[in-house]
Amino acid sequence: MATSAIFGKSIIQRSVAVLALMVAVACTPIIRNHGYMPPEEDLALIAVGVDTRDTVTTTIGPPASGGVLSESGFYYVASKFRHFGAYAPEEIEREVLAISFDAGGVVSNIERFGLQDGNVVVLSRRVTDNQARDSTFIRQLMSSFGRVNASDFLGEN
Repeated sequence: MATSAIFGKSIIQRSVAVLALMVAVACTPIIRNHGYMPPEEDLALIAVGVDTRDTVTTTIGPPASGGVLSESGFYYVASKFRHFGAYAPEEIEREVLAISFDAGGVVSNIERFGLQDGNVVVLSRRVTDNQARDSTFIRQLMSSFGRVNASDFLGEN
């Protein structure tokens, strides 16, 4: 009888310990990094008025994105997100490096922006409805059964 009481107590203690560990792990924030930000020492090698698009790409790597126009700048973006339990991920840090070029493709300006400099941009979703249906192969095959004539296969007119 005494051993079953001790054995039962150890199972309860282990269960409580495992439960406490699971709660502690579930409440630990997970930090995820996204994007690429060139190191400061590499960025110091770029000279305004001297370097071109090609030398910037060679020195600090290709940008995360570029402007819409060919004369636009390069943009390097790095973000840090915190995931905490069942909550939605929250962006806690963002850094944007914008390198502008003049019409000749030479660096004209280098700017840094942080999360505090950001503005919320409302995107307008303008989609043209082309009235096309999502039609799978099986749906097309099944819909053609009523339109098939034996004379089409036999070659009779």
